[in-house]
Amino acid sequence: MIIYNVTVSVEESIEVDWLAWMRDVHIPEVMATGFFSKSQINRVIVQGDSDNTFAIAYTCKTMKDLHQYQVNSAPDLQQKHVARYGAKAVAFRTLMEVIQEF
Repeated sequence: MIIYNVTVSVEESIEVDWLAWMRDVHIPEVMATGFFSKSQINRVIVQGDSDNTFAIAYTCKTMKDLHQYQVNSAPDLQQKHVARYGAKAVAFRTLMEVIQEF
C-alpha cells in the first residue's frame, strides 16, 4: 500500500474554515475519485511550534493508482485549494510505502 501524505501549514485565522472545508468538501472530492481506500486528518505536533500544521494521509493500493490520481485529478483539486486559501495554507507532499502493519 501507498500513503500519499499532504502536510499543510495553515494560518491561524483560517484554521476553523480550512478544517471544515477539508472535511466537508476537499477530502470527499479526493475520495470520490476512487483512487484511495481511506483518508485521515492528523494534527502535526511539534514542541514550540504552532498547532496549525496538519497531515492528511490518503491510502491507495499501488503507485499506479497514485500516478493516475496525480495525472487525472490532483491538478484540479489542488487548484481549488489554492484558489480558496492561497498562501494562507501552504502544502507539501510526501509518499510512503507500507512495508508491514502490526
